[in-house]
Amino acid sequence: MRILSGIQPSGKLHIGNYFGMMQPAIALQEQGEAFLFIANYHALTTVWDAPRLRRATWDVALDFLACGLDPERAVLYRQSDVPEVTELTWLLSVVTPMGLLERCHSYKDKLARGLSANHGLFAYPVLMAADILACRSNLVPVGRDQKQHVEVTRDIAAKFNNTFGEIFTLPDVSIMESVAVVPGIDGQKMSKSYDNHLELFGDEKETRARVMRIVTDSTPLEAPKDPGGCTVFALYRLFADEAEQAELAARYRAGGFGYGAAKQALFERMWAYLEPFRQRRRELEADPDYVESILRRGAARARAVAAETLAAAREAVGL
Repeated sequence: MRILSGIQPSGKLHIGNYFGMMQPAIALQEQGEAFLFIANYHALTTVWDAPRLRRATWDVALDFLACGLDPERAVLYRQSDVPEVTELTWLLSVVTPMGLLERCHSYKDKLARGLSANHGLFAYPVLMAADILACRSNLVPVGRDQKQHVEVTRDIAAKFNNTFGEIFTLPDVSIMESVAVVPGIDGQKMSKSYDNHLELFGDEKETRARVMRIVTDSTPLEAPKDPGGCTVFALYRLFADEAEQAELAARYRAGGFGYGAAKQALFERMWAYLEPFRQRRRELEADPDYVESILRRGAARARAVAAETLAAAREAVGL
């Protein structure tokens, strides 16, 4: 079974990205043939700064490898290193109904957030379909907010197959219900666009300062507190084992334990949890040729599959 997942290099990754996408994506290498790509073509819909995009793309590669991606068991590649995807996007575009794209909520949501309307944002689902179909993916794990895009992929593939013959495998979608929704320091879902994030590999001083800014209620120090309703505790649970969680919860309920102490406990536990990842990332950053070789090898494997898919699609349409 081939499983495909991707992430946009739109900025520094934060712990919401790690628990919400990276950790589940890395786990795919245990479940089947995992294809994981850095979606730098998709990022171009919003990132128009060349040095920033190159740096962010490289950072995502370092972050994935540092956090446990095994290049011997998973295929890691830059989207832009598989040009077959962009040609396939056009072949899919000619059978994609406008109404299908107009119904996509992601485009409307991005416009509502103030992003400028452009064809890239509007046609994003077609490029995503090409990513999925080019590699003949059987399963695409996504969050619930991305489910519609995989359904659009199936619709486009079915329309192409009905028009030109059975070329594409229709992928199944897997909703990652168990994926953590990570709160930001203001209690909303963690997002860089909300500036409520904690960077995965951020500076120690800055990370500590942001942890200490987590919004809490006004319960006095001496009073018992409910760990279940506290953002600090919700974040602590991500990094702590069951015994550590139970110990901190007991201190909340006993009273005489302030939110400042809870935030300090969170910072220390988070920093210790991520230390092996930081060490591995430093080693990788010192050996860019090795990282580049992984990306090129991954692209070669992805292109081998995509080239066969594209050749079949080209022949089917008469090219």
